[in-house]
Amino acid sequence: MELIETPNLLEEKNKHIQKALSFGKTKVVNMQLQTGEKIAEHDSAADVVIIVRSGKVSFNVEGQTVEVTPDTILHLNPKEKHSLTAIEPSDLLVLQITS
Repeated sequence: MELIETPNLLEEKNKHIQKALSFGKTKVVNMQLQTGEKIAEHDSAADVVIIVRSGKVSFNVEGQTVEVTPDTILHLNPKEKHSLTAIEPSDLLVLQITS
């Protein structure tokens, strides 16, 4: 067992990205963004699962825009180009899973 801390740092600073855990073929990153902060378009060789713990994030995936909230989970296939913008202060987990 391993307990990983991912403290909420949104009140202390702007964008915060922390590699939280890596095991097997999975990498887990905690990303915290203030309203309006963006991550430029990129892709991943892995499957990506986005879990928003708090807030709301707009993702543009291959020209289609979706809002991801704590009520939804976003799955991206390998090589899908995507960018994101925080609509509200947001705390999310990004899981990259390679085949």
